[in-house]
Amino acid sequence: MEMNKEFKRKRIRIKDFNYMGSYVYFITICTFDKQIYFKDAEIVGKLLCNLKQEADRFFCSIYAYCFMPDHLHLLLIGDEEANLMKCIKIFKQKSGYYFKQRFGKQLWQRSFFDHVLRKRKYINDVAGYIFENPVRKKLVDDFRKYPYQGSFVIDLNAFYDSYALRRKVDLNFILNK
Repeated sequence: MEMNKEFKRKRIRIKDFNYMGSYVYFITICTFDKQIYFKDAEIVGKLLCNLKQEADRFFCSIYAYCFMPDHLHLLLIGDEEANLMKCIKIFKQKSGYYFKQRFGKQLWQRSFFDHVLRKRKYINDVAGYIFENPVRKKLVDDFRKYPYQGSFVIDLNAFYDSYALRRKVDLNFILNK
């Protein structure tokens, strides 16, 4: 049996969906070859500035972000004029150019992963997942201590209080079954 020498890339976008308009998107963008670049405050600060600029330009609010050492998680909320694909494309292009000029290396892997939240009621669950990522990876014991995450929409301390209370209630419900 002869192997097909032509590599076919798996489709990772939703078929017939244009990623425009008022939707909530959970995005993951990985560094090239999973290199660890996001442990430096200067790099993260510059990329965050680029991200905020492009999110504003393409009508997306940054509900949650977390720069893990080798990837970036985002929870973006688009308004009626939002264009997610252009937002991410231009962000990756500009930040990649900065990084290449500054360090002589490629920053991002090709493309990105996305999930479109079908119900807005899950926004805080996904934000909690994003914020807890450094805790799960044992980088910190409390997500509020991780320096490379935040939100341009919500107050993290208030979020933590409600998130911790909800987790405690959920845990008590499970333990009392």
